[in-house]
Amino acid sequence: MTGSASTFGRRFSRSSDHSVLGGVCGGLSEYFGFNLKVTRILAVIGFLMNPPLAALAYLAVVFLVPARPTSRKPDIDPKFQSSLRSRPAQTARDVKRRFLSLDRRLARLEKYITSSRYELDREFRDLEHRR
Repeated sequence: MTGSASTFGRRFSRSSDHSVLGGVCGGLSEYFGFNLKVTRILAVIGFLMNPPLAALAYLAVVFLVPARPTSRKPDIDPKFQSSLRSRPAQTARDVKRRFLSLDRRLARLEKYITSSRYELDREFRDLEHRR
């Protein structure tokens, strides 16, 4: 899957949550799924290689791209979030496999609870607690 296909449907915006100088690097790293530190290092390298062009591009993004409002994100596992951005098909298969496993466990639990074996085990536990 190409980078452009994985970004389809999302809009680029500056990050208010990961902002140092306008949130441009934070917004780029969130949009493309890059590591924030690597994005900042690449920005510094760009400033060192061609300061006028890099400064002009950075300022253009700061003034032309809207900042996303600061939001309280739910606690999502960062590893899961990065795998979702870099390999969405594989992540979907992993989630499907996990839900199928949970569904099988739930079916076994339901089968046990509705069986006569459960009633017998419960009666034995009640007898043990009465001692």
